[in-house]
Amino acid sequence: MPSAFPARRTAIITGVGSERGIGRRTAWVLAQAGWNLGLIARHADQAERLAAEISAAHAVRAVGAGADLANRAEASRAIDTIEASAPQIVALVNCAGVSSPTPYLEVEPEEWRHVLTANLDAVHWVTQRVARTLTDNGVGRIVSLSSVSSHRGGGTYSKTPYSASKAAVEALMRGIARELGRRGVTANAIAPGPVDTDLMGGTLTPERKEGMAADSVLDAIATPQDVAATIRHLVSEEAALITGQTVHINGGLHMT
Repeated sequence: MPSAFPARRTAIITGVGSERGIGRRTAWVLAQAGWNLGLIARHADQAERLAAEISAAHAVRAVGAGADLANRAEASRAIDTIEASAPQIVALVNCAGVSSPTPYLEVEPEEWRHVLTANLDAVHWVTQRVARTLTDNGVGRIVSLSSVSSHRGGGTYSKTPYSASKAAVEALMRGIARELGRRGVTANAIAPGPVDTDLMGGTLTPERKEGMAADSVLDAIATPQDVAATIRHLVSEEAALITGQTVHINGGLHMT
């Protein structure tokens, strides 16, 4: 039987720096659901300000930390900081990442390495550190953002390096799900289609939204709230038997 959640629990969320991003929206959604939070951004002041805002608005403990998560030592220090002053860590939500709209034949080594490092290495290092705590406690949820691009080979905004990095994230989650399942940890990915965030090359105009929605069956693109609501379920106690999966949120743009 899966272990029960503790009465007081913490979710760590990476990539909370963007004002209109999925990570930031997820922080508010999970706080409203009663989660204490560990918030990580590249710049500590962004995470700390958000933590203060959430703590003032909700009766939860929120701790902010800054880190370049592609650096193993920095990732570990950020988790150490959060773990020292927050209730038991039960969930990790990997939202941090970068886009890459460069055509494949124009991709230089520096961009290739930057995208793979930011979108895969960073997820690996923070996940490995958190997973040690989760397995020690016998209960945990890990959710990482992928993208419909990993299944369609791009076709939205970012292209091949981004698609490859996100496909690797899905494989990483499946491997973790298999290895750590009997130690109480689930691991899943979410693959949104286009989402109205600044990661799509800036704020989307109504015309760009309409164009991106044209291939979907619902004539709509996702909002950060749509993704955050799915994350809220996947990290919940009720999602104990969902693991090794990729959940698609794209209005029927891509069907499996």
